[in-house]
Amino acid sequence: MPAYEPPVSEVLSVLREVLVPEAEGLDLPTLEAVLAEGGRFATRVLAPLNASGDAEGCRLEQGAVRTPAGFPEAYRQFVAAGWPALSQPERWGGQAMPRLAQLALDEMIAATNFSFGLFPGLTRGAAEAIARHAAPELQERYLPQLVSGAWAGAMALTEAQAGTDLGLLATRAEPRRDGSLSVTGSKIFITAGDHDLAENIVHLVLARLPDAPPGVRGISLVLVPKFLPDDQGRPGRRNAMAAGALERKMGIHASPTCVMHYDGAEGWLVGAPHRGLAAMFTMMNAERLFVGIQGLGIAEAAGQAAADYARTRLQGRPPGVAAGPPQPILAHPDVRRMLLTIRGFTTAGRALALWLAMQLDRAEEDAEAEGMVALLTPVVKAAFTDWGFEAAVLGQQVLGGHGYVRENGLEQMVRDARIAQLYEGTNGVQAMDLVTRKLAAEGGALPHRFFALVRAALQAAPEPALTEALNRLEAATRHLQRKGAEPAEPGAAAAEYLRLFALVSLGWMWLRLRAAAGPSGLPHHRRWRQAADFFFARLLPQSAGLAAAIAAGPATLMVPAEDVF
Repeated sequence: MPAYEPPVSEVLSVLREVLVPEAEGLDLPTLEAVLAEGGRFATRVLAPLNASGDAEGCRLEQGAVRTPAGFPEAYRQFVAAGWPALSQPERWGGQAMPRLAQLALDEMIAATNFSFGLFPGLTRGAAEAIARHAAPELQERYLPQLVSGAWAGAMALTEAQAGTDLGLLATRAEPRRDGSLSVTGSKIFITAGDHDLAENIVHLVLARLPDAPPGVRGISLVLVPKFLPDDQGRPGRRNAMAAGALERKMGIHASPTCVMHYDGAEGWLVGAPHRGLAAMFTMMNAERLFVGIQGLGIAEAAGQAAADYARTRLQGRPPGVAAGPPQPILAHPDVRRMLLTIRGFTTAGRALALWLAMQLDRAEEDAEAEGMVALLTPVVKAAFTDWGFEAAVLGQQVLGGHGYVRENGLEQMVRDARIAQLYEGTNGVQAMDLVTRKLAAEGGALPHRFFALVRAALQAAPEPALTEALNRLEAATRHLQRKGAEPAEPGAAAAEYLRLFALVSLGWMWLRLRAAAGPSGLPHHRRWRQAADFFFARLLPQSAGLAAAIAAGPATLMVPAEDVF
């Protein structure tokens, strides 16, 4: 497999030349140094463990989960270098770097070792939920350890009978005399529920108190550590919880997906009683953005590997050439189509993600920025993971038979990328969130605030294809805002609507990238300009078919009788 090149220069070019108003005030030299070091860690420490970790996988030995060889040492190096604290608040020992630094690091980790990134990604999400919702004494006890990476985090939602419908969960939390809770129940699909990387693992568990009303309004959030901290704050006695099994999965073999059993485990309430789902959404939304970036990272890695192969693989001759020696397959139109399709996502997707990260940093003090984060979170999670998987498959296709065998790496990328479309709420759930909740936000004004940003960019740099796509998106939005109360209308349109929204969002960034490039002959400007032309001519026209499907309504979905299926 060819060496991966961290896209640090691309990140800095986008910030210096494209997102100029938004990036004002950023310390770009420091950011560049940090990301360069992060890229070195990803390529020198994590990448060499990717294939071996996939081949070895995790194992459960006498109730303890063991990660593949090299992973514990890599994690110790990761913690020693301070990477878990990169974007965390200084109050808890963090470095308070901007979120875009975290995003860029997450992308490079996903590109080089998809499984490894899940451990710190989940820990960061748990820390955010505790910081926002837990009592001060819990924050003081747990946040410094989580922020440093000495302790890890996990979230425990799913049960065998309660997946997306969390109102069905049955795990119980019984009050104890000392004010703590006794948690009893079983959870499935718990990523990093147990492992040997960190000295303690802090679970955020959804459970029901004895007086809980039925449904999602009766769910509470409980902090349950693997080891109960002693008087000095160190891991003490083992809590009454354990991994009962590991799932046998299609991919991410180096990340343990656990069946967890809680047998009267001691825990503490996070947030208000029966309001646990709202508190958990702090972690879930953080994870959804993180997972979207995983899609971006795998697409970048697949695109680089496929382009390297296409430049060196000699097969056939280009169009119009009847004789002569074989030429690199990069000369063939269909190979170029696949490579440009991958780039059509990665370059503009990275720019969109950087823009969103800057909105995230402003969200606590800026309601408009908070609205943009809420609106685009399901878009980034679903579209980026869809396109990430599609990019991995396209990269595999470029390699042909060599993409189907393990030693070239694309086969693992396809398997690893697939999970991102499923966890943290399947992409269908993200689409429903977009069309039911986000389109109604701010009295229906929220999406139109985003569309105004795209309109303003079009006024500065007209592009007919994007204007037409935006018109279709606005019309589909008005249609769904009118029809949203009808039972099947949102669900019938959701997937196509989210894809349409995402295409326009990428188009907005391609417009800005091409405008920044101008007529310059610099290599990265040529790439931006020519990839933008491809996107507007070959990818954005998909908006017409998506708009037609949305307009068709639910009839052809809901009329067929059960025997049709």
